Amino acid sequence: MNFILNNIVCTNILEMSPYSCARDEFEGEASIYLDANENPFDNGLNRYPDPHQKDLKEIISQKKAIGSDQLFLGNGSDEAIDLLFRIFCNSGKDNYISITPTYGMYEVCGRINNIERREALLDDAFQLDVEKIIALWDQQTKLIFLCSPNNPTGNMLSKEAILSLCESFHGIVVVDEAYIDFSSEPSFTNYLDQTPNLVVLQTFSKAWGLAGIRLGMAMAQKEVIDLFNKVKYPYNVNQLTQQKALDYLVNKQEKVDQEIKNIIAERELLKRELNELSTVEKVYPSEANFLLIKISNATGIYQALLQKGIVTRNRSKVVLCDECLRITIGTPDENRVLVEQIKAITEK
Repeated sequence: MNFILNNIVCTNILEMSPYSCARDEFEGEASIYLDANENPFDNGLNRYPDPHQKDLKEIISQKKAIGSDQLFLGNGSDEAIDLLFRIFCNSGKDNYISITPTYGMYEVCGRINNIERREALLDDAFQLDVEKIIALWDQQTKLIFLCSPNNPTGNMLSKEAILSLCESFHGIVVVDEAYIDFSSEPSFTNYLDQTPNLVVLQTFSKAWGLAGIRLGMAMAQKEVIDLFNKVKYPYNVNQLTQQKALDYLVNKQEKVDQEIKNIIAERELLKRELNELSTVEKVYPSEANFLLIKISNATGIYQALLQKGIVTRNRSKVVLCDECLRITIGTPDENRVLVEQIKAITEK
């Protein structure tokens, strides 16, 4: 492996000193806090939140079977994606690789940070072509983004292909596992200890049902996580988010597990029902909480569903997704209404 961490970190990040907030200057609990210019009258939220989210990280690290020093928590996975560009990519000089089609936020963050994007088109089975990806990189390529299960395609990317890229690449390989809880495949967190250039992203927005609290995770070896913590804003995860996540982790695990089982069962049922519709040409395999379907007149059906108050995602203009809709798995009642409305629209 040709990977040396300090060789790919931006010089300004290596040389900077992180902001030291008031709570960094001592350990333990105090009885009187007169250090951070807070309102002293207790209302439950008058104090700044723990900048290191220690209690939350301790529980998450146990559930993920990783060290708490291998875990970064951010304002959604989007914060971690943005920090990866800030840490490793020099504006106007470096580049990154992402697959096509995939999650759009990699491109948005790349543009914001003025980083060149190099596209690696998936094959017809929505899988990686390792040799084509290798041909895209040069010494200025710092990041590769791989979403698995991928969005909008729903499939897992080849484990062997990803590990091969980790072994060959001189930069950081990011595996975004936002939908991993709906998959039968194991997480790439199992490879963190032996893969120094691997970063795994996960989120509380999907399976945990907590999109509203905006909590994402980046997991990697300690030396990489230290860089995240060096660059992040001091109090990037607010107190309400930390409290709600702790509540779910401690008290709602069985509820979450059951909801995941229900969503997977509904995914398979909805897949069968959609396959029975004459207008549906293909339902692609999915290991996520959504289905990508190829359907006649996708844009027309999308608009007709909107008129019925049903919002799906029209992916027809995305490469390799001609005439495709992406449909999130809803409740049993919502899924049945969807199928009935597609039938009604296409039978007119």
